[in-house]
Amino acid sequence: MNTPSSLQKEPSVSLPVVAFIGGGNMSSALIGGLLASGAVPARLQVVEPFAEQRARLQHRFPGVRLLDAPSAELLEARAVVWAVKPQQFAQAASECRPHLADALHVSIMAGVRCSALTRQTGAQRLVRTMPNTPALIGQGITGLFASVEATSADRQLADALLAPAGRRVWVEREDLLDAVTAVSGSGPAYAFYLAEAMTRAGSELGLSEAQARELALATLAGSAALAQGSSEPLATLRANVTSKGGTTAAALAVFDAADMQATIVRALHAADQRAKELGDALDAG
Repeated sequence: MNTPSSLQKEPSVSLPVVAFIGGGNMSSALIGGLLASGAVPARLQVVEPFAEQRARLQHRFPGVRLLDAPSAELLEARAVVWAVKPQQFAQAASECRPHLADALHVSIMAGVRCSALTRQTGAQRLVRTMPNTPALIGQGITGLFASVEATSADRQLADALLAPAGRRVWVEREDLLDAVTAVSGSGPAYAFYLAEAMTRAGSELGLSEAQARELALATLAGSAALAQGSSEPLATLRANVTSKGGTTAAALAVFDAADMQATIVRALHAADQRAKELGDALDAG
């Protein structure tokens, strides 16, 4: 399969000192992946105010520098990864700003726009990202947008920082991150919703719940892998499974009668609109 030029796989970047603001699940996934790829632990800093979480990080990642509060030590960082809850960003930024110097700022916070990042931190070189939850096992996909001031080296560094989360797709307009949110950011929930329905139907048809769940999840995973390895349009792949008058055709006829594709498209438009509203609310705040 031909890979689009905007979708990157394996960057090769020697990491400078990188500071993670927030040590939650996504930061942990990125840090673990970076260390597995050969990053030097002492070049990774984490500001994490909760002692219990710091202890977990210390146990999991020996040698990573853990800070209970922002300090002058952050001045060493050439990149800052914002990984706090969006509602906590303003407070965290006010505490960190005196210690950040001229670093690249990378955000994995949902809905926090570049304008807010600049307003709260003073930074101009920005990369805003939208990962999804499979990133926690290195199987996600992340949309990224770089500010005009970000250099090609900044983009390469941001790409390397997000590499442990999985695949990356760069977009050229920030508003397109709302579409990324609608398609892939929220997308795992759509897949789980379909798997729930398939599991329920399998149980109703006599399979055990465990059997139905295994069949549903393996089918979704295998179908995605097949599509990713093929250059055929998705419609062609679907048609290849659908024999006239067969079982698949019978099921798809029910979907078509319910106008399922249009319903799904409307749902993603609703997610896109909600992402815009949440961004507006955070901007106003």
